[in-house]
Amino acid sequence: MEYQNILVEQEGSIGIIKMNRPDVRNALDSQTLTEISHALETLENDDGVGVIVFTGAGEKSFAAGADIRQLREKQPLDALFPGMSGTYRRIENCTKATIAAVNGFALGGGCELAMACDIRIAAQHAKFGLPELNLSIIPGAGGTQRLARIIGKGRAIDMILTGEIITAKRAEEIGLVSEVVPMEDLWHAAKAKAEKILAKGPFAVRMAKLVINRGFDTDMDTALLIEKLSQAVLFGSHDKNEGTQAFLEKRQAAFTGQ
Repeated sequence: MEYQNILVEQEGSIGIIKMNRPDVRNALDSQTLTEISHALETLENDDGVGVIVFTGAGEKSFAAGADIRQLREKQPLDALFPGMSGTYRRIENCTKATIAAVNGFALGGGCELAMACDIRIAAQHAKFGLPELNLSIIPGAGGTQRLARIIGKGRAIDMILTGEIITAKRAEEIGLVSEVVPMEDLWHAAKAKAEKILAKGPFAVRMAKLVINRGFDTDMDTALLIEKLSQAVLFGSHDKNEGTQAFLEKRQAAFTGQ
């Protein structure tokens, strides 16, 4: 696929998807979402990629939300198609770790994209918000659900009903992002985080994501059962044997993902 609205790059074992519409603050129109979905599938199926980083071109916007011109044309049944919500669900369920390197405004659909990633790192000047109620709609790409799960129901209701735009510092305080760094250090911070993950067993990374995501919304007994069954699978893996042997031999493990 020839990409027009995103850039797809690779640095070592890190795949990078960069929204590249700086003239419209990297707004997420249907073409951009199609390209993101294709790039995600390509990188996820690439054995040479272990972590996928999402970011935006320039220093102003990660993604400033949905394309309002397209949004204005939406009809009731359009909300029932997978659309943006379906794309973000694919990101959330990606078998590889995902990091949002938020380089500016992450509003509406842009904030929802960041929340669909496993880890969020923000530049100091970045801002976050779900201002959809200003348009008399609600966050419809997972925002009403993921925000509450990440920062708690009370704070999520406050942010969504008021449409408040918060700073990166405040986002870190409430747990929306895990790290805030100067803009010039953003890629280095994202890369450092990715390299820590890449040093782990890729099969274990995949299973850890599955257990956390599937166990979060169920009862404790079921969640613990999912954990035990996943651990049982890992106990039979080549990488478990390699990891434990490497530890005992005081050497770097050579994981294969098997």
